[in-house]
Amino acid sequence: MPEPVKRSSVFSNVRDRNSSPVQLPDPLVTDKALQMDGLDLLSMLQPDSIPAVFFDPQYRGILDRMKYGNEGLQREKRRALLPAMTEETIGRFLGLVATVLVPSGHLFLWVDKFSLCSGVSGWIEGLPMRVVDLVTWDKARIGMGYRTRRTGEHLVVIQKLPVRAKGVWTVHNIRDVWREPIPKKRHTHQKPLELQQRLIEAVTAEGEIVLDPAAGSFSVMEACKATGRVFLGCDILARPD
Repeated sequence: MPEPVKRSSVFSNVRDRNSSPVQLPDPLVTDKALQMDGLDLLSMLQPDSIPAVFFDPQYRGILDRMKYGNEGLQREKRRALLPAMTEETIGRFLGLVATVLVPSGHLFLWVDKFSLCSGVSGWIEGLPMRVVDLVTWDKARIGMGYRTRRTGEHLVVIQKLPVRAKGVWTVHNIRDVWREPIPKKRHTHQKPLELQQRLIEAVTAEGEIVLDPAAGSFSVMEACKATGRVFLGCDILARPD
């Protein structure tokens, strides 16, 4: 009787992607909350140099379509003050992200429910990137909604070609529905620190750069400090206290 064929596992705890040292131009400083336009930051970076990028675009999405009429008055006062990105601006960001990511590098893209349902594939159409996974963040608090009430946000996992998991993604116990309350909200776009830490550990090695060109509360910077990674990022507004 012939011996059964041994199949190699698609999982690996060992990373086989070696990154080269990144040369940053003088205006860019790591591990600091830079105040500048993220498009300018991205345009200064070398192609194929960054292994992981987080991007939380400030766009209207579901809020414009729900039209409660009292945003900035009775509710969402801080969010109403933030400068919104147009679809064209988001496209420019994603085009530059696709350039600076290393081959098989990852983009973690935050989206709301409307963008998830209508699809984000149009945002990356024609770019050398593919959607490979999705994480839903359960914020453990109730939000708005005409019908169902929002309790979460969604993180689309996008990978630059060539798409592969083995040897690139090395943490295999991250749940695709992640419950993490935020004890103190400093920013209207505050994101889950522990989830970001786990994702950073999954796709980067210690000492590698993680980029956030629209950093908001700079929670990615905190996650980098906790995991021994190097943070590079900015926001058009000053970091909140």
